[in-house]
Amino acid sequence: MQWLYIVKPARPEILTSGPTPEEAASVGRHFAYWGQLCKEGTALVVGRTQTTGPETMGIAIFRATDAAAARKIAEADPAVVDGVFKMELQPYFVALLGDPEPFRPTA
Repeated sequence: MQWLYIVKPARPEILTSGPTPEEAASVGRHFAYWGQLCKEGTALVVGRTQTTGPETMGIAIFRATDAAAARKIAEADPAVVDGVFKMELQPYFVALLGDPEPFRPTA
């Protein structure tokens, strides 16, 4: 099964005035956590909107065998554990998938 994971900052000011040192460390662990899930083939897409308003969110599309396994992955995100991000989880299905190459970062 596929899952859509959405995170939003628990403290919206992190986007405008910047993170505290603790929040920055937590977000670093969050990035490493999802990077590992990508390397393992569990996560397909991970990213965030490039805005700083209340609409700002991060998403991941990943695979898990069932809802309990998906929730375990989502709730183990260090930024969720630390209370830096609030998360939402929904069953998802990727219906179409284009060539990822043009979307790769260049810098």
